[in-house]
Amino acid sequence: MAGDVKDPGLAGTGRERIAWAGAEMRVLGLIRERFEKERPLDGIRIGACLHVTTETANLMHVLAAGGAQVVLCASNPLSTQDDVAAALTADGIPTYAIKGEDTATFFRHINAVLDTHPHVTMDDGADMVSTLHKERPDQIAEIVGGTEETTTGVIRLRAMAADGALRYPIVSVNDADTKHLFDNRFGTGQSTMDSIMRATNFLLAGRTVVVAGYGMCGRGVASRARGLGAQVVVTEVEPLSALEAVMEGYRVMPLRDAARIGDIFVTVTGDKAVLRREHMELMKDGAVMANAGHFDVEIDKPGLAALATGGIRRLREFVDEYRLADGRRLHLLGEGRLVNLAAAEGHPAAVMDMSFADQALAVEWVVANRGKLERGVHPVPRDIDREVARLKLQAMGVEIDALTAEQEAYLRSWNEGT
Repeated sequence: MAGDVKDPGLAGTGRERIAWAGAEMRVLGLIRERFEKERPLDGIRIGACLHVTTETANLMHVLAAGGAQVVLCASNPLSTQDDVAAALTADGIPTYAIKGEDTATFFRHINAVLDTHPHVTMDDGADMVSTLHKERPDQIAEIVGGTEETTTGVIRLRAMAADGALRYPIVSVNDADTKHLFDNRFGTGQSTMDSIMRATNFLLAGRTVVVAGYGMCGRGVASRARGLGAQVVVTEVEPLSALEAVMEGYRVMPLRDAARIGDIFVTVTGDKAVLRREHMELMKDGAVMANAGHFDVEIDKPGLAALATGGIRRLREFVDEYRLADGRRLHLLGEGRLVNLAAAEGHPAAVMDMSFADQALAVEWVVANRGKLERGVHPVPRDIDREVARLKLQAMGVEIDALTAEQEAYLRSWNEGT
């Protein structure tokens, strides 16, 4: 059997959970119905490097229903749900992913997917695209295009494009309104707080939560933390984002000041070395650190380990305690990796429904426009964004108004006024 999974015997459980998530992903369901009839991806090989979750499994089935040959690997060593990987592989979608795999296995799995010579790449963090360009450039001529799911990946791709290194067109799914306004905000907000509570079983009410970064993801985390009764502090480097946080009622201060008062710290910036040793040296006993950014570089783990002269031990499944020389204890969740997938199940299916609908339709668009797109990072076409929103409203049973002919004419004119 193709693929590399922890235990093929988990397939039955995985199918049940995939179906449970699928019931919440009604937009994808509508797209699947059309794909089954039209087969827009016939003959296309897709190599996907995504979080191997129940929601991703539903996307893989939609792409396969459209005629694609799909192969999947994990985009994060701790995000894989082993029963889902087993179910996908058993159902004919080879999956290379094992929760907790080491770095060598992680990249071996990426290369296993690239061994299938995909026409389209689907990435979450740009590790597959990076590997392709660095190690397997001869394959790039076979690539029609690709998609990228997350902020961190888009940052990497735009840097590649600016350097003239990106050699084929990739759609930034992350920048679609139906992705970042909903998935990043509502999905990240809920799943991050869910993972912190699962990992620690802490009461959030009354605690001080410090959110580093006030982009769409940070907005979601701050909002959900406040909704759970936490006192929320925001740290930022962008004046406009900081001003918005102030206007929305959050305390805003430098991280060096927040370090002294925070109980729980969440990094969600897409950058590296956000929580550094200089901040950890100021933290109170028992402080908890979690990362909601894609890569495990936002929290300075080497600096934390260097401070832990009193030793390091695992207290709970996803909680590591670092004991400092003065007796203070600092806690790191999920090894500093993407906490909502390392310590929980990731975003709710209902919000991933829109993100993965964007993915499916973006792949269809890339294939339909093969040979016509310039190399570089492309936005999701506005028509796709609007169609996903329309389908989501339809699936929710929500109706909206339409402009009258008079209103449409007014919006196109310039003669009327006071």
